Amino acid sequence: MSEAQAPPPKIVLVRPQLGENIGKAARAMLNFGLTEMRIVAPRDGWPNESALPAASGADSVIENAQLFDTVADAVADCSHVYATTVRKRGLDKPVVTPVDAATAIHALPAPSAILFGPERSGLDAEDVALANTIVTVPINPDFGSLNLAQAVILLAYEWSKGADLAVPTEKERLPPAPHAELEALIAHLETALEPTGYFFPPDRTPTTKRNLRTILTKPEWTSPDVQALRGVIAALEKKR
Repeated sequence: MSEAQAPPPKIVLVRPQLGENIGKAARAMLNFGLTEMRIVAPRDGWPNESALPAASGADSVIENAQLFDTVADAVADCSHVYATTVRKRGLDKPVVTPVDAATAIHALPAPSAILFGPERSGLDAEDVALANTIVTVPINPDFGSLNLAQAVILLAYEWSKGADLAVPTEKERLPPAPHAELEALIAHLETALEPTGYFFPPDRTPTTKRNLRTILTKPEWTSPDVQALRGVIAALEKKR
């Protein structure tokens, strides 16, 4: 299976506490193309009426979320399980960054899962023991506190870099205006400025006109740019 065909990881929320946080996690997932959420033993039950409003439009993730009693059940069909935690908790398992985990997930031919623990305490040792690999976010050692949605969005974003997601492109820029249009603009401007006394004293006129020409030919003016500026000049002439 090619990298582009590797299955997206399942996002497994283990004993989440607040419906709002589940909703925010769903929003973070869908932003980066992940749609399969699995929820293990949520504290306030499921479904949770607070989750959908917090999802801010990621309704499909919430509505299709699967409920499980245990972590083992939630990852039973996954070939590789990643546990997100700040500490190794004394377990002898590989520890990788989100970047490394995302790269590996894209290379896996079978489903994978990423575990996220309860908001207050994170994953416990038994949860981490079910995983193959630990994912640790490089973070300020003096303040290693991420909320659930932040943790999900970090992993989802790194995964999305290797996914075929639509990337908004810049609006196609128009070609530069023909030089003849620029010359007509410059002539129009000089004509409009002549009666204002702008070109004074007379001995400075060539230099002043040259400076104007330099300004107007420096950027890549498009035809609409030229027409807009000529409209401004025409309006000034009319008012005068």
